Amino acid sequence: MTHALPLPDFAHERVEVVTGSRSGLFIAVALHSSVLGSALGGARLWTYPTWSDALGDALRLSAAMTLKNASAGLDAGGGKSVIGLPPGTVLDPDRRRAAFLDLGDAVESLGGLYRTAEDVGSTTDDMLVVSERTSHVVGLPEAGGGSGEPAGPTSLGVYASLIATLERSVGVRDVAERRITVAGLGQVGSRLAARLASEGAVLTVTDVNPAKRALAAELGAAWVEPHEAHLVAADVFVPAGIGGVLTDEVIDELDARAVCGPANNPLADRSGADRLAQRGILYAPDFVVNAGGVIYLDLEAKQRGTRDEIMTRVAGIGDTLRRIFDEAESRGVTPLAAAEGVAAERLREGASSGALV
Repeated sequence: MTHALPLPDFAHERVEVVTGSRSGLFIAVALHSSVLGSALGGARLWTYPTWSDALGDALRLSAAMTLKNASAGLDAGGGKSVIGLPPGTVLDPDRRRAAFLDLGDAVESLGGLYRTAEDVGSTTDDMLVVSERTSHVVGLPEAGGGSGEPAGPTSLGVYASLIATLERSVGVRDVAERRITVAGLGQVGSRLAARLASEGAVLTVTDVNPAKRALAAELGAAWVEPHEAHLVAADVFVPAGIGGVLTDEVIDELDARAVCGPANNPLADRSGADRLAQRGILYAPDFVVNAGGVIYLDLEAKQRGTRDEIMTRVAGIGDTLRRIFDEAESRGVTPLAAAEGVAAERLREGASSGALV
């Protein structure tokens, strides 16, 4: 389900909006910030009620990428691209290829200020198509020498974050016998659920795709319908699907001690962070939790370390989150405000140095 949200305030350096010349589809490339370097953020292929919903998603997601890349310590700015499908549209292979060729042209028009990668709805093979029109793309298939699918590193970062969140909210590091609800079984959510199940978590899962019930059965997890997931008593609620799910109503009904998940922009409104805090629910900011994939893609593309060294850096997201929890507690603010402060400080440093990497 797509949650229609109002357009955010415009604070972007540049936004390209086109109708693909080959595909006829709406395409938006949003460059939020290049203060820390060439922006990096994935290309989302999704169905939206209107073109303005697709544009709003690109604006929100690109701003979140600025926070994500800055708080992760990367020399990379924030950007995002969206290919918007009208309701009911099903792409055949030819039109899908046309859409990603169109995206490649749109990315190329920014002259290297933005690099794209796979995201929700897109694949490494789609990025190979994009690479026919621009060199500003990362995460190409491993079979061709690229860095491949980033869902594994993202999942590792989420797991490290979940451990840090359990420590702070429950007082334990072990997921065994902890009640965890994973809402969304895509590339990242399914990997995380499998690991949690193998380590003895009491797992509840859901997805908008009912076929995912087979995975629930395979993992020995309880299945609930998506609209009921937040009502299940849990130590940690893991939003792992599309953003905007934590509305005021959902937060008020949420039966969990903490929220920690890979979904981008899970809060329907920023005020949701305060609402969670008022209810005593610990919130791990999404742009910290889900940074594993972008850390992996950026460092691999720039050849900064071996694969093992990069994955160690990804696992360090847990320590980053611990510092943010400490900062929030010492300042008497929400973890979201503390994380935004960390990112803002790095952006100020980048602006004063004038560095572009």
